[in-house]
Amino acid sequence: MALSAHDWLARIRALPIEGTVRILNVCGGHERAITLAGLRAALPDNVVLLPGPGCPVCVCPEEDVYEAIRLARLDGVILVAFGDMLRVPANVAKGEARSLAEARAEGADVRPIASPREAVEIARAHADRQVVFFAAGFETTLAPVAAMLLEGVPENLSLLLSGRLTWPAVAMLLESDSPGFDALVAPGHVATVMGPEEWTFVVERHHLPAAVAGFTPVSLLAAFHSVLRQRLEGRPFLDNCYPEVVRPGGNPMAREMLAQVMEVRDAPWRGIGMIPRSGLFLREAFAAQDARRRFGFQAGSRRRAGAMPPGCDCARVLLGRIPPNACRLFGTACTPRAPVGPCMVSDEGACRIWWAGGVRARAA
Repeated sequence: MALSAHDWLARIRALPIEGTVRILNVCGGHERAITLAGLRAALPDNVVLLPGPGCPVCVCPEEDVYEAIRLARLDGVILVAFGDMLRVPANVAKGEARSLAEARAEGADVRPIASPREAVEIARAHADRQVVFFAAGFETTLAPVAAMLLEGVPENLSLLLSGRLTWPAVAMLLESDSPGFDALVAPGHVATVMGPEEWTFVVERHHLPAAVAGFTPVSLLAAFHSVLRQRLEGRPFLDNCYPEVVRPGGNPMAREMLAQVMEVRDAPWRGIGMIPRSGLFLREAFAAQDARRRFGFQAGSRRRAGAMPPGCDCARVLLGRIPPNACRLFGTACTPRAPVGPCMVSDEGACRIWWAGGVRARAA
């Protein structure tokens, strides 16, 4: 008989946990499920759940956002992007459009889309115009983008690609002097595509407990129980707590499509810096669809290029250094209605999720 969330909570509370145990998640979907289900309040006080770098909108390089705005303002260009990207701010001079939404308000043809197929349909419907697809995301988002390119796209469609891999950010944290967490809950949707094996380095190289989880309270609580038990027993291993979806090797077809279309290189993460082998870039075979080549990618000279907006602590939130409501701007200058930093923009951003979960006041 399958255990319920209540059963898993009882098992967690029965564990003889000594001291504080910090569990990091690297998935906006996990953070949303944790917050909206009230799991933090249900767990023992000494089990601390940390949101990590699991929001592709939040880590998208500022210079990519700036370039998307620049392209959108060109005559004859239609700029399409996943909806969350339209409100992400760039660091620009006062009076300039600081987001794609502001550029659209000034007359640029910017359109939100929900899938790569929509980008193709828009390009076919406007064959006399250039259509640029600003494609930002992690592996699960970019696998359909790769499939789109392999199927063939109209000549007037190009990609401004801002792809990132999830595991290198965790590797970077673990290789730092102060990782800031004691166990990892890995994202189930990424493991579904790439395979759970990507996360074995957490156990084998760093000897920390790890578990792959789905997006229900039951799956998450099973993962929390697993990593806590692993820590108590001193026997870390990678546990698959999402077996109904996650299989060894992931999705071979999706992985092959990503490998055919994109190559891995060092890449910047907004507010965090360069992370080795963390970026997905179009291969030379798809250079004709690269918007950077088609239009000439010149980020220009801007103050604080690549950084978070002034006063924004989003980077520290992404790294699990502080909770969202410890940001200096949380709930005052920065709200979902008027976001300053990207973590308050996206539904996968920890600040936006905490706000939606009822957290309004800054931490004392």
